[in-house]
Formats: sequence, structure tokens, C-alpha cells
Amino acid sequence: MQVPAYVEYEKATSLAHALNLLAKFGPESRILAGGHSLIPMMKLRLAQPETLIDINGITELSFIDVAGDELRIGALTRHSQLLDSPLAGKHFAILPDAERVIADPVVRLWGTVGGSLCQADPSEDLSAAFAALQATMVIASLDGTRTVSAREFHVGPYETVVGPGEILTEIKIAITPGGGSAYEKVGRRVGDWPVAAAGAAVWLDGPRIGAAGIGLTAVGARRFSAREAEEFLRGAPATEESFSRAGAIAAENCRPVADQRGPAEYKRHLASELTVRALRRAVKRAKD
Repeated sequence: MQVPAYVEYEKATSLAHALNLLAKFGPESRILAGGHSLIPMMKLRLAQPETLIDINGITELSFIDVAGDELRIGALTRHSQLLDSPLAGKHFAILPDAERVIADPVVRLWGTVGGSLCQADPSEDLSAAFAALQATMVIASLDGTRTVSAREFHVGPYETVVGPGEILTEIKIAITPGGGSAYEKVGRRVGDWPVAAAGAAVWLDGPRIGAAGIGLTAVGARRFSAREAEEFLRGAPATEESFSRAGAIAAENCRPVADQRGPAEYKRHLASELTVRALRRAVKRAKD
């Protein structure tokens, strides 16, 4: 049986307490939220922190609400909470779309939104969804808070801009009229990591697309986004021809690799097809 190496354990009671613990124990400490990624890595000795700082009791980091013209999601919000949130689903249907195909009910009950984002797995679903929505991440430290766009949050596989002594605290998404969004995924089995997945968010200006966001995962898209396809869609008619061209552009600009989930060209095909499907559903929702 695989077991983690010896590790010190601290339980934080507030955000300020957690930040002080991070400062006390230094860069060899790690935050423990849901633990569904960190604990398996510790068992395999791929991660060997000296101290775990458990933040599960910090209720101030678990929320879904609207402030002004933004939807706010606390980093400690469980996947199941986001899936079941009428507020999130009302404004951004892509979020329950993505949550519905993440892992299984047991994992969704305990795994957290912030934990998934900070794990920065190149096949992670919510990273693509938030990239499509062009969300903003709020990061706290003892010096205060800073914000970074979802598209700048990940700097490489399993690496984010969150530095030592910092904690991702919330995700903000601007609520703009005329929008619709959707998420499409193909996996080998229910709840598995995607072979490929695509998210789309569109804001209509009459019969045309005023703005669009496209997120891709598991296909080697830079920072989980398809910027070239988004640029093509800006001002384009909301038609099948536009969707098809955007899908082709998205596929051309991603860099999938062959692995146990499929060959690169199959993944590239999926990137195109799933982009088209997500755009089609997003536009329909924007019109409804």
C-alpha cells in the first residue's frame, strides 16, 4: 500500500490564519483543500511537502454570489455546490455543463474549484471553462490581494502564478447581457479526464457575434484558450459557417500529443468538432 511520507499538519481557522501559517512554514508547505489531487501525488512521492495547511474550515472561502455585475465564486466552493447553484447556472450555463462531467459524485462532493485550478492539470475542465468566460482570479497574501486573468493564471503544466505565501481566494466573472455559454467533452468513460473538451461563451450583437471566448483542454492549447478563433468570430455572423471556420482555426492552433487517450490527429479533430458544438449551443442559449 502506498502511503505519503511523514508530514506536519496544521488546520487554519481563517484566511488570515492560513496566510500566517504559509509565512511561518515557508515554501515547503502546501495548502490542503479537497485533497483529491495532492494526496495521490503524495502517496506516489511526486509531492513531498513538509507541512500541510488544511483550509477546509475556512467558510469565508466557500460562496457563490453576485456583487454588482460580477458572479463571484469562492475558491473553497465544492464542485457539487457549483453544479447545483441556480445562480451560476442562470448566468453561465457552461459551469454546470463542465461540473456535470467532472469525476464522480463522491469527488464532486469534496473536491474544490480552487483546488482544481491550482493543480493546473493540462486536461482540467474548469480551466477551459473559466478561460472561455475570461474570468479573473483573486490571489491573497499577507501584503494584500492581486488579480490575474484566468488566461494568465496557468504558466505551464501543473504550474500557476500563485507564489509562496499566496492563496487563490475567489474567481470573478463579468455578467454581460446577451451572453450564452456551453461546454462539450469527450472522454473514454464517464467522469474520466477528457480526450478533448471545448467551452464557448458568446455575446451577441443582433445577428452577429459581438465577442466570444473559447476554452480548450487536453489538446495542447496555449493557456487553455483559442485566441485566433475568438478573433475570427468577433463581428462574424452567428451561423454554422462561422462556427465551422472557428472550429478549424482552433484545431489548427492547438498542439495535442498522442497518449493512451488517443492519437494527436484524433484529438485535433475533436478540438474542431467540440468547438463547433459548444458554439452552437452557446449561441442558442444566448438567443433563448
